[in-house]
Parts: sequence; C-alpha cells; structure tokens
Amino acid sequence: MGYERPDEERPESRDLRVYGGPPSRLGPTRFAVDTNKRWKRKRLIRAWYERRAAKTALGIITILGFFFLLNWCMISRLHEGRAWLRRGLSKNRKPNFAQNEKRNKFGEPKRKDNGTYVRMLSLAAHALAENKPEPKDLWQEPREQALAWKPCADQRSWTPDDGINGYIMVTANGGINQQRVAVCNIVVVARLLNAALVIPKFMLSDVWTDASQFGDIYQEEHFIKYLSPDVRIVKELPKHLQSLDLDAIGSIVTDTDVMKEAKPGFYMKHILPILLKNGVIHFVGFGNRLAFDPIPFDLQRLRCRCNFHALNFVPRIQETGALLIRRLRNSGSYLAPLDQHLLGPKSASLILDNKSDTPAQKKAASSSSKYLALHLRFEIDMVAHSLCYFGGGETEQKELDSYRQKHFPSLSTLTKKRKFPTPDALRTEGLCPLTPEEAVLMLAALGFNRETRVFVAGANIYGGSKRLAALTSLYPNLVSKEKLLSQSELQPFKNYSSQLAALDFIACAAANAFAMTDPGSQLSSIVSGYRIYYGGGKMPTIRPNKRRLSDILMKNNTIDWKVFEQRVRKANRQTKHVFARPIGRSVYRYPRCKECMCNDQEH
Repeated sequence: MGYERPDEERPESRDLRVYGGPPSRLGPTRFAVDTNKRWKRKRLIRAWYERRAAKTALGIITILGFFFLLNWCMISRLHEGRAWLRRGLSKNRKPNFAQNEKRNKFGEPKRKDNGTYVRMLSLAAHALAENKPEPKDLWQEPREQALAWKPCADQRSWTPDDGINGYIMVTANGGINQQRVAVCNIVVVARLLNAALVIPKFMLSDVWTDASQFGDIYQEEHFIKYLSPDVRIVKELPKHLQSLDLDAIGSIVTDTDVMKEAKPGFYMKHILPILLKNGVIHFVGFGNRLAFDPIPFDLQRLRCRCNFHALNFVPRIQETGALLIRRLRNSGSYLAPLDQHLLGPKSASLILDNKSDTPAQKKAASSSSKYLALHLRFEIDMVAHSLCYFGGGETEQKELDSYRQKHFPSLSTLTKKRKFPTPDALRTEGLCPLTPEEAVLMLAALGFNRETRVFVAGANIYGGSKRLAALTSLYPNLVSKEKLLSQSELQPFKNYSSQLAALDFIACAAANAFAMTDPGSQLSSIVSGYRIYYGGGKMPTIRPNKRRLSDILMKNNTIDWKVFEQRVRKANRQTKHVFARPIGRSVYRYPRCKECMCNDQEH
C-alpha cells in the first residue's frame, strides 16, 4: 500500500473501464451512480438559481415600483403644496390661516395688501383713455339658454286652506331684504300648518334704525288678495287672543328655538302641537328658518309666488322708483318688460313722462339710455363684521372695534377670547367685501368704457366720498339716488333706510346690467333672482368670484393689464352660465327650477 493523499479521489471510485477492467456483472457501475447524482445535484442547483432569480426579479420590480410610487407622491405633494400655498388652503381643502405672512425670495415679508391699488388704477385709467370698443357680450346673457326659462310661479294646483289650526304671527328682523325672505318663508309655514297668517311685523334694528312696518313698504291689500287662494291672511289677531300672555303660555318661538333651514317635518313635530294647544304662535326674529330642500313642490312654488308676485311696493315707492329709472335711462327713452312687474302699470308709465323733470335733471341724464347698476356693499356694518383691513391704519381699527362692541357684541367678545384669521388671510380666502377700488378695477377689466353711466346702490359707503374717488375718477358718469332725486322727492323716505333700500332695489332690478361686489348679500341675491325671473334672458348679472378675484388682485404689483383683463373676463364668463338651481340653494336667488320657472326645452 502506498501513501494516500486524503484530498484526492481513490482510483477505485472511478469507472473500471477507464483502467481497462471488465464491466461489472452486478449492475450499474459506481461511475453511473455518481453521474446520476451529479445530474440531480445540477438540476437542484439550477432550480434553486431559477427560484432565486425569480425572487430577485420580483424584488427589483417591487423596489422600482416603490420608488416610482414614492416619486409620484412627492411630485403630487409638491404641486398640491404650491396650490395650497397659492390659494391659502390646507391639505383638507379648508382655509389655511396658519401662513399669515408670505415672504419673497429674499426672505422679507411681502407688502401687506390694504385694499388700495395705485399702480393698477393708473393702468386702468390708461386703458379707459384708449376708448376701445366694449366686448360684444358685455351687456348680454347667454340668450338661447336664458330665454328657455319662463315665469310660472303664479300657477296653482291646490284649493285654499281654511287656516283652522290657529294663528301665526311673525316679527322679522334685519333689513328689508332679510325681512322679505322671512315673509315668504312664514307664508309657506302657515300653509304647511293650515294656520291663518297675521300681517307680518318688522323688528326695529339698532343697525338699520328703521321703524318701517310691512304696510309702509308693501301693498297690504294686494298681498292678502293675491295669496288668498293659498293662505288665509288677516290684519290682526281675534280679540279673544289679543289679551293672552304668549310668553307665559309658551307660544313665543325665537330663532334659537328653530334651527337654520329647518325642514317641514320639524314644524309638524315641534310647532304644530303648540299651535293646536294655544291657538296662536309668535315667531320672533324669524328669517332663514325654512329649508329649500327637501320641500313639497307646491310649497316651494308658493314661496316663489310670494316673492315674485305677492310683494309689490307701495305706490309712493313705485312712483319715486319710476322717476329714478327715467333719469337713469336718459329721460325714459324706453319701457322694459320688467318695469310693469316691478312698478305696476300706472307707475311704470311715468318712466316715459319727462314733463316733470327740471332742466338740471334733464341735463344730468346720460346721453346713453343704458346704465350699469353697482351694488357696492361697503357700509360700516359689513366692513366691521368682516374683520378685514382696508388701509385706514389705527384710526380705522379703533373705529371698527368700537362699532363691533356696540352692534356686534358677541363677535367683539370672541375676537378677544379666540385667535381669528389675520386680515391678509381673510383677503386671500375672498372673505373680505370688495372695496370701491377693487370694484372699479373689475369693471374696467371687463370692458365697460369711461362713458358708462354707473348707478351706485348702497347707503353711506364707508370712507365717504374719499373712498369713492377711484370710482368717480375712472367713471365720471357715476350717480346715486341722492344725486338723481331732489331733496323734496327724497324727503318722504328720510330716516327710513328700508324704504331707501327699496329705491335701490328698483334701480338695480331695472338696470341693463347689474354688478354686485358681495354675492352673499341679500339685496344682490334677491335682485339677481328678480332679474332672472322677469328679465326674459336680456338682463345680465355680474357675480365676482371673490376668491379668484382676490388671487388675481394679489399680483397687483407685477401683473400686466392685458393679463389682468383676460383673467377677470374669464372668471366672469364662468359665472354667466345658465343653469338650474342647485339642490339646497335659494329659490330667491336661483329661480330657474321647475317650481318657479318653466323650461320650454324640457317639453
């Protein structure tokens, strides 16, 4: 035996045929067995490598997918972040007031926007001086779509109620337009509960300081007669109920007792039992306490019928309103279809009669018969309640704080206890009323030329004539009811803000074009709805999207005038679309619905 190296394979382990020996007679050789084992081992190794390769490939694909997803999320977040920053919104799409102070690229705070626009007003003046032709659609609605809607709230499909369940009284609060909404709502509630309605009363407001009652503004007899097929209306309670202490018997219902926009079921469940028990119920401060949806078809139609047909101004207001329109239309150059509904046939005829005008009043009439009405909702109550800043410095802040303490004490208390959004953040969100400067920039950008006659509605603009300087300098044909009517003509309405507001309502409703600065104001809402209902598709209304307009105006230090024009006009075109009333929205503002108006294209 020789020396055997342990790390070498023994010769006996190899096939004998390699060494010339005979094949084995006892079966497969050791070489064959080893070969089979080797192939099995190779197959196992190959299978293991294939499984491992598959897992590796899957892992790589997973990792790549994860990186692609991560990259997409980061890009999306980046874009959304820019949008949120630009719009002042948080990730949940609610107002983001945390970023109250924006900074420029050098890290310095940007100049705060105080509502004055020296550069932009200069550009507007240059643009108006060029006297370019007005856009073709400036004084028009999308006619074909608008013409398809016709008034039909006067149609009835029910029998009168006898009002046997008791009597309903209401004392409405707010200004003339809030009171108008309250009256229409309470008419529907009276029909719903089969109750007789006592002629509404109006609450004396410390803001409006007007003691006018229903009969001082609206024709009582027409109101009672027109709605007689719907609701029984009386002028006062029966004598046996007048002596009752309504508070003691639980028949006084305030705004705190009725949720906002309460559904008909609420009244049937909570109010009707009180009415049946006591025979009378008194709603105090009643306003937007009836839902717009869901509500039965005929009740919704009654609501529209009351607003558009039953509430006619008293002759004194109608006649003075006719004088106002005549002077706005160049001494009554024409009579519009809406005029007779607004003023009544007798007063409407005064629009064409210019014999009573003095030479000075005739001279004041514009050479053009068209006029634009602008509801400039910039009175001190609106300014103070907004919590915005309008460039008046410490004097303005003290004045508005004092007004809030007197007229909005709860708001004043909250501002001291709770952190409110800054004025800049409110402006970014479009929550500030448009200033006269912002309003005139909007009008100039839309293309109204310098000669346009502009009627400004609204009492006691905050800041007075100084604040109106931008408007009057760009549009010298700017007028108001105080300028067009003589002192003697205005004397019957002196100290009656609601009756003066009725004159503004008439002038705005009859205008060739109507522009509002606050789409949420009641006068603007009701006027725009009235123009839709009776306008025959010929009376456009300009409703600014304040958030979008604020976004445009925030660039007032750098934006080119042509770009400003394009963006403002695009935003305005989108608000001119003719569409049916969205669910839950006011029928007073959006009367294009089957309950109020009939659409010819649907038949």
